[in-house]
Amino acid sequence: MNDFSHYANIDRQHIWHPYSALSSQLPVYPVVSAEGVRLKLADGRELIDGMASWWCAIHGYNHPQMNAALEQQLGKMAHVMFGGLTHQPAAELAERLVSLTPEPLDAVFFSDSGSVSVEVAMKMAIQYWYAKGEPQRQRFVSLRSGYHGDTFGAMSVCDPVTGMHSLFADTLPKQLFVDQPRCRFGDPCTDNDIASLEQVLTKHNDHIAAVIMEPIVQGAGGMWFYSADYLCKARELCDRHGVLLILDEIATGFGRTGRLFACEHAGIAPDIMCIGKALTGGYLTLAATLTSRDVHQTIDNGEPGVFMHGPTFMANPLACTAALTSIGLLLDSPWQDNIARIQQGLEKGLADCRDFDNVEDVRILGAIGVVEMKHPVDMQTIVPQFVDAGVWVRPFGKLVYLMPPFIINDADLSKLTSSVVNIVKQHGK
Repeated sequence: MNDFSHYANIDRQHIWHPYSALSSQLPVYPVVSAEGVRLKLADGRELIDGMASWWCAIHGYNHPQMNAALEQQLGKMAHVMFGGLTHQPAAELAERLVSLTPEPLDAVFFSDSGSVSVEVAMKMAIQYWYAKGEPQRQRFVSLRSGYHGDTFGAMSVCDPVTGMHSLFADTLPKQLFVDQPRCRFGDPCTDNDIASLEQVLTKHNDHIAAVIMEPIVQGAGGMWFYSADYLCKARELCDRHGVLLILDEIATGFGRTGRLFACEHAGIAPDIMCIGKALTGGYLTLAATLTSRDVHQTIDNGEPGVFMHGPTFMANPLACTAALTSIGLLLDSPWQDNIARIQQGLEKGLADCRDFDNVEDVRILGAIGVVEMKHPVDMQTIVPQFVDAGVWVRPFGKLVYLMPPFIINDADLSKLTSSVVNIVKQHGK
């Protein structure tokens, strides 16, 4: 640890961490290397990673095939602008994404992060309606308890009350919000469950550009798993009222829920889809927004005849190579059996939490395990407890959750779940 003390001091003095104060007293643990599912700290301790680095490192760390592919691409070209130029990794990745995502998605716009992919999706929807001669369609309908990112457009469609961005309420565009679907995953969706969405679409139809939602799993807004039947009915309502449907698959894409994309649980397709996080296996930042032919042809044929967005690092060759390799690793593996195995381990390992007085709910879907507490956790206390137990678990709010790398073995998964059970039990005393 002493060798790292200089850098740890720089961190404390000069670096902001996500959702923290620069003067925060919350501990920050220096990582010196990572291998498989383990993070090695500067003091020599190793932690089993239960977070997959915010859900993206699905193959774990320091994967030899990922490393080799990036080294090979690095020898050819690390980056080149995408304006007026193209390259093989981008073309191959676009072809792969179009083949994997549901029809009728057939065009890909690459961006730098998930939040930006949502911005792109929202701009596409607005530009689509402008091109169709309905420029008044500027508003978006979003689910309460949803989360779509930290940039301004994305913030505007996050939950306006319980979300992380209420500070900016007077600055953000005013969107339309509907009740969070309370019909659980696996249950039917009643007319009452969908009524809030139907009412808003009926009342504000002429001004709505699109409905945007996270399919099946609401992630950072509360880790809630809702009925696939609700998603089916939402698609039907969008069709009936003639509005676009944007699905934010940033957290759920690439197998996390047991399907390659969460919308497959409902057997529906969006007009626009956002993907990111696990896209590159956690190696580099990359996201994409996919659209149907109707959307991109309408934009192309309208004014000004081009889509108005273009990131500097769009379709970075290294990132595209990482994505191609990561997708190949996933599809070449028995990933569905693996996710089922992880789900079984989470269900068995977290079951005891259901009996604790301080626990409100336990939810499992695919490689996601959630323990919802009755009261917010004390981050100052609970995170060091997890580190002392030899695991990396980063709760938020009332939620203690696990989203481990897909390569985790049963023994390491058992240690993760037993640590959660033991520490959640202590946390209630």
